[in-house]
Amino acid sequence: MRKTIGVWRSWALVAGMMIGSGILTMPAVLAPYGSYSFIGWVVTGFGAVCLALSYSYLSSRKPGLGGPYFYVEEAFGSKWAALVAWGYWISLVASVAALTLSFTGYSKAYMPFINNDPLYSVLFAISIILLFTIINIRGVREASIVQLVTTVVKIIPLVLLGVAGIMFGEVKEIPAINPENNSIFHMIAGLCLLIMFSFIGVESATLPSEDTIEPKKTIPRASLLGTLTAVIVYMLAMLGLMSIIPLGELQQSSSPFADAAQILIGNSGAIIITIGALFAISGTLNVCIMITGTIMLAGARDGMFPNFFSVQNSKGTPVRALLFSSTLAIVFLLLSQSESLINSYEYLVIIATFAVVIVYLGTGLSSIQLQLNDYKHGKKLSILQLTIALLATLFSTLAIIGTWVLYQ
Repeated sequence: MRKTIGVWRSWALVAGMMIGSGILTMPAVLAPYGSYSFIGWVVTGFGAVCLALSYSYLSSRKPGLGGPYFYVEEAFGSKWAALVAWGYWISLVASVAALTLSFTGYSKAYMPFINNDPLYSVLFAISIILLFTIINIRGVREASIVQLVTTVVKIIPLVLLGVAGIMFGEVKEIPAINPENNSIFHMIAGLCLLIMFSFIGVESATLPSEDTIEPKKTIPRASLLGTLTAVIVYMLAMLGLMSIIPLGELQQSSSPFADAAQILIGNSGAIIITIGALFAISGTLNVCIMITGTIMLAGARDGMFPNFFSVQNSKGTPVRALLFSSTLAIVFLLLSQSESLINSYEYLVIIATFAVVIVYLGTGLSSIQLQLNDYKHGKKLSILQLTIALLATLFSTLAIIGTWVLYQ
């Protein structure tokens, strides 16, 4: 089979998976934290880079199909790998539900019937999940070159809006708020858990290793470059957005970037941003649904999931895995319904991120274990790589503590 994914297409997979509803809806979730949210972005960005470097080491050491659980299986065996595989899949399913809510939030401005009746809002969200599931079942896949183009397209408006906000807004008006009088440590832990949702996808380059050109070189470069791209775009966009919209209003907004564009440019700007946001979210949603099927298929072949999900149709599509994953996403969507879309979105973000940081914890520990195993067999131990793995492990632990902080 001819390999087609080079560095830039692999970069697009990482950055494109990350830059979706996380940055487009997360500002409303983080508004109560005020300027403290930037501390959360810095810490989480650093943690994400450490994770990217850990995946870079693991993939350069031995690329493997199946992504995160492949390395855990090599380090600790199949039982722990199964836990990671299930945790990763649950995270993706919850992410599908959260992405759908974000898509619904940005659609409300131009579909009033969604905003007027909660039932219509839920039905619209379910229909979006079904639509992209059908697209994947029919075998329609974005070519990697299209993924590259769409990633660039959705980065540009975020950067432009961030720059415009910094130029024309009032950065000094972002107050420092300490929600519920939590300690700084507890607050940062909670922020790390919430913000890490925006970095789900740091492992994306490792998934299609069999179709990647020179995977030992391409995957590490793409993982680091994609993560750094996301960190820079996120920080710039958040600073600009909080400079434009008062935090009280931002906290209630289900489409913050469209609202910011409305303030800066007017209706035309809001329309452009909304279309771009829907395009960005739908692209991430399509990939996320695709990966739910892919991870179940790979896991079923390796004995991590029931063999029932290893069945493919004539086009090679794991139909059973896709249908089961999307059905569970709809269940998550229904269970998360509360008084506001933002509260429901935050609930799903916590589920998705908690599940994935368990996976990332396994990655950090696997990197440590495999480096020590190699050292025992006579290979040189890199203090830098070992330190990075330790930092990735500590960050994942901090995010897990954030779950307790948010639910105490």
